[in-house]
Amino acid sequence: MPFRTALSGLNASSAELRVIGNNVANASTTGFKESRAEFADIFATSNLGVTANAIGTGVRVSSVSQQFTQGNVEFTDNNLDLAINGQGFFQLNDNGVNAYSRAGRFGVDRNGFVVNSQQQQLNIFQADLNGNITGAMGPLQLDRSDIAPSASGQIDLSANLDASLSPPATAVFDPADASSYNNSTSLTVYDSLGTPHLATMYFVKTATPNQWESRLYMDGNAQGGANTIEFDSSGAIDTTTFPSTVTIGGINPGTGAATMSLDLDFSNTTQYGSSFNVSNITQDGFATGRLSGIDISDAGLITSRFTNGQSRTLGQIAVATFNNSQGLRQLGDTSWAETFDSGAPLVAAPGAGAAGLIESGALEGSNVDLTEQLVGMITAQRNFQANAQVITTADTITQTIINIR
Repeated sequence: MPFRTALSGLNASSAELRVIGNNVANASTTGFKESRAEFADIFATSNLGVTANAIGTGVRVSSVSQQFTQGNVEFTDNNLDLAINGQGFFQLNDNGVNAYSRAGRFGVDRNGFVVNSQQQQLNIFQADLNGNITGAMGPLQLDRSDIAPSASGQIDLSANLDASLSPPATAVFDPADASSYNNSTSLTVYDSLGTPHLATMYFVKTATPNQWESRLYMDGNAQGGANTIEFDSSGAIDTTTFPSTVTIGGINPGTGAATMSLDLDFSNTTQYGSSFNVSNITQDGFATGRLSGIDISDAGLITSRFTNGQSRTLGQIAVATFNNSQGLRQLGDTSWAETFDSGAPLVAAPGAGAAGLIESGALEGSNVDLTEQLVGMITAQRNFQANAQVITTADTITQTIINIR
């Protein structure tokens, strides 16, 4: 009688309903990948094999396979929310053991490590002090301590000095007397302790054609003497008679900081017959600063931003791919572990090989299609009812046979 055959059908339909129920329950779980119940028929065989007119003995669940299709990417306001657009997994450090996940909802723990809600640390390719990616793997840690200041060592000036001007009316230079110079410009420079100082450059047209003098004052104090600037007939710096960079050393900032030396680069300064104009003026020093935020590019490069305007490359997110993702072992919490069947992880930078790109400020949603799951639920329910009907029919036949007299 077909009791066992129908019972295997009930068990298979019940398993399929459990799989569908788990998919539906995780329709809103970040990074969740739906499963699919797969079935195989059963034949009772002997040493001689299956005969041509053999009747099957039921069905069994052959596997429950993961469907690693891309979920919808939903944008958020948190830079540490990450999504992989394409193939691959984030590599996580779970107490020294690697785990893999598509769920990129990360935060920072009390020690500055970037972790998920299970306190698994995000592994990255580390960077050296110069911001170069080394290839060494390790957890991402944000350093919240102040970064050391850097003293200014160079000032780059891009400006135009008006060729039509005459020498100033007052022959003796005095920074307090505007009639003793033609133009001036200022910027902030920093000493070795990060203390800001106001540096002012004054420009004086001389009686010699195409010749100017520049003077540097810092916090109102003269630094060095007059420096001659000469231009050629085309309005560019005449480097045959004047170096485009002037070094002023022995500057005492007066704050206990180290003695400063400044290189004044005038190579992009011109003398045309138009009004004085500063198009760009920069210096290379900065004050101390604290971490204000991080930026993550689609290539996974992690850059920290500081309150002093500086930035540093911390590393690059690693994306792991597998030759057989179906062979991964589920760990729960939308994470997986490698197995012999999955093969070893192929860890690469985002966008390299099969690895997908990174979306910062975004999360990958579940890939569960509720419409598809509800249709599958109806089908599984019908199958369950049909197998139950087979048992009812077989029972009726059995009772009829028993009642034969």
